[in-house]
Amino acid sequence: MHEESAKPTITHHVQGTGGRYVAVVADAPEQGYLDWEAGGEKDGKEVRIAAHTIVPRAIGGRGIAGALVERLVEDAQRQDFLIRPDCSYVARKFSENPGWAELKA
Repeated sequence: MHEESAKPTITHHVQGTGGRYVAVVADAPEQGYLDWEAGGEKDGKEVRIAAHTIVPRAIGGRGIAGALVERLVEDAQRQDFLIRPDCSYVARKFSENPGWAELKA
């Protein structure tokens, strides 16, 4: 169910030494999110640990988790940081996208 009307709006909120990407779908009160934590540095670059990706069942099956990971990856490319995929879903997306290898911490 990848309808354009179901495409989430994703915002990023820095919280302390980490942050949260939040996905809002126009037709639902529930929100999905991807939390990250500071992970120090590697090779002179900031490392962000992708800790959790949560999408409530009520809004599942719409590609929201994937959109959250893609936004994290886009930010890593733009802002030049690395991602440590501790979250199993993020790790799976990295294995499915070999072009992201240079972003993996």
